[in-house]
Amino acid sequence: MNMQVQPAPARQPDTLVQGGLLRPMLTVFVVLSAITGLLYPGVITGISRAVFPFEAAGSLIVKDGKAIGSELIGQPFSDPRYFWGRLSATSPMPYNAAASSGSNLGPSNPALTDAARARIEALRAADPGNQAAVPVDLVTASGSGLDPHISPAAAQYQAARVARLRGLPLERVQALVAANTDAPLLAVMGDPVVNVLKLNLALDGEKQ
Repeated sequence: MNMQVQPAPARQPDTLVQGGLLRPMLTVFVVLSAITGLLYPGVITGISRAVFPFEAAGSLIVKDGKAIGSELIGQPFSDPRYFWGRLSATSPMPYNAAASSGSNLGPSNPALTDAARARIEALRAADPGNQAAVPVDLVTASGSGLDPHISPAAAQYQAARVARLRGLPLERVQALVAANTDAPLLAVMGDPVVNVLKLNLALDGEKQ
């Protein structure tokens, strides 16, 4: 008995298969890029600018028509006439918003102890008569290195020094601290905090 073998169907060249897929792949890529890269960010940015214009613009603090900082990013202060914020471990300079990071130092690392000890010595030297315990947020850096806030306790620790060096009544400086203290979100989420830059700007606005 003769058996006939059917010839295998001819295989299309790979170039035809690839060419048939290339056009829809590129189309999907272009469409999704336009939606996720242009349309969606544009819509969200427009909504945020309309509903939250201050926050969408970076929460900038403006003085005399010039932006001098943001409510969200701290600034370094070393003059004892000003309140000092938290330490910052960003590089190559403190509060570098382009390199947000913590120190990544463990609790047993001598470098962490040395940094805390140096800040304590600076605080004591700026206010020798203050023997109160130094609040922990004045001698440690935040995880982001950009924290613009300190605790009310950290502000009150420095109030007497600032009042003395500026020739202001202590009660007035404490009132400025209270005025620049932000309550927790919904009164339950987090702790009260003091924005250091806003507080120092309020100090500069006081008549001495």
